[in-house]
Amino acid sequence: MLSFQPNCWSEHEELEVVLLCSPSKLEVPKLKTAEYVGWSSSVNHAKAQQNFMEFKYTLENRGIKVIDYSEELSQDERNLSDQLLNRYFVRDLACVFGDIILPGEAGVSMRRPEYVQAHSLMEKWFPKTFLLHENDNVRALEFGDVLILNRDAVLINIGMRTSKESVEKIKGKIFSAGFSEIGIIDLPRRSDTLHLDMNCNVANEDLLIAKSFVCYLPINVLTENSSRFEMPEQFLKRHGFEVNWLDKYNTIPDINFLNIDPETLLISKQAHKQMIKNHPKLQKKKIIEIEVTELEKGGGGIRCMTLPLRRKSLK
Repeated sequence: MLSFQPNCWSEHEELEVVLLCSPSKLEVPKLKTAEYVGWSSSVNHAKAQQNFMEFKYTLENRGIKVIDYSEELSQDERNLSDQLLNRYFVRDLACVFGDIILPGEAGVSMRRPEYVQAHSLMEKWFPKTFLLHENDNVRALEFGDVLILNRDAVLINIGMRTSKESVEKIKGKIFSAGFSEIGIIDLPRRSDTLHLDMNCNVANEDLLIAKSFVCYLPINVLTENSSRFEMPEQFLKRHGFEVNWLDKYNTIPDINFLNIDPETLLISKQAHKQMIKNHPKLQKKKIIEIEVTELEKGGGGIRCMTLPLRRKSLK
């Protein structure tokens, strides 16, 4: 059991504790191999590890407690873990809703061992708040498909890696955690729309950045007692968000960033920094850039590589 309890009510409040995992020790030296495992390019392990250490130290230098879960595994578990290519994309493994943690379920079989190992640790660390069996009989539930907008609402994509049936199964726990609405969106099934956070992200307490096509996709708004439909701009405006619709973007670095605190964004050096700074609500933001290019070749960005366990509530 760790010395803190998980607590997250948003994407933008001050990050206090975050889960990471160092990259696999395997090389992916050939482009053809990378394509077969769903990566965009060949990856050099030494460069990936260097990226990871810069990432980790940057977070720690901000006063954030970083837990690399691979260091908590037994030797037998680590022997397997060290060969799991996608283990550093920890966002999908679980999600903190208020003060409970719901476990994910891998949408592809090659990622299942990561979920088993990480969930075993979480059950040991947080026996009262990690609800291990809430993913029993769940077909696919990856939390890169979830944005916690605020204390009232969460937005979930049912797409390539998260099923509608899975959301139906966990919605009661989300409501009982204290949230009043769940917005469900159904993104197109494409490699560049794999998860919700490759298509939109919270950039400020009152601003969402999103690809422009998202505005055409209706949202199914669930409450404990009702179901209705709204368009994204209407749903988000009702919850206090303006939307910055993007026509031009580099999917992973430009959208998959991380909020360190209300004043600070952590972004990839490959991101178009000026595009972010151009919005009036972001002009005073502190932007921290880090080199994660080798890690991004695995098909995900900075947000994908982090699982926030605790954010300091502003309320």
